[in-house]
Amino acid sequence: MKKLTRYKNPLNQARWQRFRSNRRGWWSLWIFMTLFVISLFAELIANDKPLLVIYGEKWHYPIFIQYAETEFGGEFETEADFTDPYVIDLIEERGSIVWPVVRFRYDTINFNITGAVPSPPDGENWLGTDDKGRDVLSRIIYGFRISVLFGFVLTLVSSVIGVAVGATQGYYGGWFDLFGQRFIEVWSGMPTLFLLIILSSFVEPNFWWLLGIMVLFSWMSLVGIVRAEFLRCRNFDYVRAAQAMGVNDRRIMLRHMLPNAMVASLTMMPFILSGSVTTLTSLDFLGFGLPVGSPSLGELLAQGKANLQAPWLGISAFLVLSLMLTLLVFIGEAVRDAFDPHQQGQH
Repeated sequence: MKKLTRYKNPLNQARWQRFRSNRRGWWSLWIFMTLFVISLFAELIANDKPLLVIYGEKWHYPIFIQYAETEFGGEFETEADFTDPYVIDLIEERGSIVWPVVRFRYDTINFNITGAVPSPPDGENWLGTDDKGRDVLSRIIYGFRISVLFGFVLTLVSSVIGVAVGATQGYYGGWFDLFGQRFIEVWSGMPTLFLLIILSSFVEPNFWWLLGIMVLFSWMSLVGIVRAEFLRCRNFDYVRAAQAMGVNDRRIMLRHMLPNAMVASLTMMPFILSGSVTTLTSLDFLGFGLPVGSPSLGELLAQGKANLQAPWLGISAFLVLSLMLTLLVFIGEAVRDAFDPHQQGQH
């Protein structure tokens, strides 16, 4: 009941109303969340396996379950290849197939292309294919999901670490704060890109490897804001009173001081998210990001640069990235205005 009252207090309601009154930010949030939720079901939208196969009296779900070719009257015990016209003809003789909207996965090569690759958009590949014959639209759908998930996880982990470090520095101050600031100054000067290039020669990069490396250098984004807020609040009367009553430091920091610091932190998070997506895209563009063959917007941009005769590659990736980052910036501006105390009398 206390939690419910806390979230329904007049201050939070005023902030929510200010956010909703910012139409640009409000609609950007809805559009971004809609696109993200759609991308979470990428396997049901873009796949080279059918959603449903009705063969005889049985229903089959190839996306979730592997079926041998012999299940549909074929000759081999291996998994059925639903891109093979022979298998499709076998099924359609005694049943029917329900396909996804896009009949290609991000790594499916279209062997039916008659011309050279990259091939231009047509009725089969709506945004064309890349230089390996893979469908561009399916790679964009899967790449959008990876980029946003990477950004979310990196933003969450780095924010938790940054808030914890900043709060500790600001609350205790003194030599702890001094040495912490000197460490951050040295650590922030490390050449992140060069370290990634060096480490990639020893370890093959993947999603979690990249995430771990980026967390090492991205946690400092919120330290300064939280530290300044804790330095300001630690001499307030209610903090001194709590200390005098014997309340432990952890409780004071979490219950009494952290809510003040979270106002500034929350306004920064959408911008940190957009920066995380941009970082992953840049690494993929340079060839030091996700493993080769992974769906990546940065890799699609690199293909557009290498294949100027195929403008649909660069244009598609540019439009998707521009839309994603624009929506995140608009959401961040709306959150910033909602938490701005000078906006209380407006809207």
